[in-house]
Amino acid sequence: MRTVWKIAFAFLIWPISVMAQAPPPPSQANPPMQSSPVANDSTPGLDTTTTPSPAPTPIRIPVLVQTPALLYFRQIKQPPIAPGHFTVFNLSAGYSVTNLAIPSSGRVALTGMDVSVAADGGRRIGAKLDLSYAFAPNVFKSGHRVDVLSYLFGPTFSLWNGNAVSAYAHVLAGGARVAGPIPNGSGGLSTGYVHYPALDFGGSAEYRLSPAFGFRVTVDCLHDHFFNSSGAIRGQNDLRVVNSIVYYLGEPRRSRHRPE
Repeated sequence: MRTVWKIAFAFLIWPISVMAQAPPPPSQANPPMQSSPVANDSTPGLDTTTTPSPAPTPIRIPVLVQTPALLYFRQIKQPPIAPGHFTVFNLSAGYSVTNLAIPSSGRVALTGMDVSVAADGGRRIGAKLDLSYAFAPNVFKSGHRVDVLSYLFGPTFSLWNGNAVSAYAHVLAGGARVAGPIPNGSGGLSTGYVHYPALDFGGSAEYRLSPAFGFRVTVDCLHDHFFNSSGAIRGQNDLRVVNSIVYYLGEPRRSRHRPE
């Protein structure tokens, strides 16, 4: 706004400056010119005074006066842009192994697929949605299969976020459906399932292969429910390991956190 007022003021001052530099008006007569005594003729009676010629009319030439206001442009200072935090999404899919407890049979290893979607807001706290399915086709050659389906969601916490290696901890909650053989009263096996709320807590280490892809190893403990040897439903803890490929949906544009 100050620059606009300076330019307007310069255009008001310009006519006055032109008039101040213009020559005087022609109404003021120039003083008569006298001839030099040497040039006068010594002959008496001869008028040696010469008649002055009329002064030429001056031509007014407009002069553009450039005031400092027209030549000075003040740079507008803008406040610096503060570094922001941008939410970065990543999609992972991989191979999972679950160590599941089976009543009266110990534990059995289940293999399957794990898919997750995570969001990192750049403030050390994010969110994660995890879907997993693992099974074993023939448990102890009994002809029965065992499978676990889990769906979990919860926060993630950044422990280390370097240029190549990152580490996270997570606490997830949701549900899990566990199906498999259970002992019956006649000494045989029957098939049943339990669909109960589940908890999952653990961590993951991630190595960035490129700006778009990475490799992640996740180790966690899944707390689900299944039948015990007497046929009652009980809670149990199952160890799970997931190896997955991560795809980053967009390159992160924020500075990475480093521990002080």
